[in-house]
Amino acid sequence: MVQNTIRWSSVRCLLAAVALCGVAGLVSAQSWPNKPIRIIVAQVPGGVTDTIARLVSKPLGDALGQSVIVENRPGAAGVIGAEFVAKSPPDGYTLFMFTDSSSMIPTANKGWQHDYPVKSFAQITLLGRGSLVLIVHPSFPANTLQDLVQYAKQHPNELSFATPSRNGAQRLAFESIMTLAGFTAQNIPYKGGGQAIVDVVAGQVKVGMLGMAPALPHIKAGRLKAIAVTGRERAQVLLDVPTVAESGFPGFEMAQWQGMVAPAGTPPAIIARLHAELIRIMNMPAIGVRLASIGMDNSTSPTPQDFTQLVQSETNRWPALFKAAGIQPE
Repeated sequence: MVQNTIRWSSVRCLLAAVALCGVAGLVSAQSWPNKPIRIIVAQVPGGVTDTIARLVSKPLGDALGQSVIVENRPGAAGVIGAEFVAKSPPDGYTLFMFTDSSSMIPTANKGWQHDYPVKSFAQITLLGRGSLVLIVHPSFPANTLQDLVQYAKQHPNELSFATPSRNGAQRLAFESIMTLAGFTAQNIPYKGGGQAIVDVVAGQVKVGMLGMAPALPHIKAGRLKAIAVTGRERAQVLLDVPTVAESGFPGFEMAQWQGMVAPAGTPPAIIARLHAELIRIMNMPAIGVRLASIGMDNSTSPTPQDFTQLVQSETNRWPALFKAAGIQPE
């Protein structure tokens, strides 16, 4: 009888503790936000991801009544930024720009220890999706993708190409083209599109596979030549540039995408508020115009659960593609 009483007392204590945690979470969500919020970007300034983060930060801060600060934490192909957010308190004050490259982390890194990515983060929404662009310096003797393939075959072990990360959609897209076309080239990875574009414009690296945001101004100004885009259809901002599929590789498609997540365990009420505000912001006409100007589509998730499904499906697709492209985890 005494043992039963002790057990029941323990159960009541446990239930009370759970209830108190629930109340604490509710109170926290109701009082949120009462201090500035950070959006962590795992790349250097100047790339597509950084551009979108800064595009939404001001209207999001206005809606929430607090400053929203973009903080760049580049390094280790996105691992530094991802780990920082995964280990941050789940209180709604640290957010993360989660991208196609972020979903590759468990495939590209041998030592990743987290149950990643779905259980490391609370997904909020997709923000944008767009094509990559294959660019060359004006001095490079190629005006089409087939020209580039021919040059690479005639000059074995000479060609190198710039990408904004060690293992991202940009590198995977170029590696896939190499596999299909039967040539080799050396990847020169940077810490973001902003850094990569500087060297391609300067001619230090003659070829690059990048997002539209850093490349487009230089393409329009004639400082770079765009020879192919990786989407299913031609990019609206570069209608005269053929797709990779149109350039001799039927069915080829590779997109980049950006979304927003928070640390796992962030209260559902905060996730719901962020989702609602971000959807509203992304539907603003001025935001749509700005996205289109960098070659991105306004692609949001109807619910956080929809974005979770996208993140999981994207994470699951990379191992086979890495293997086909011959990219080894590092």
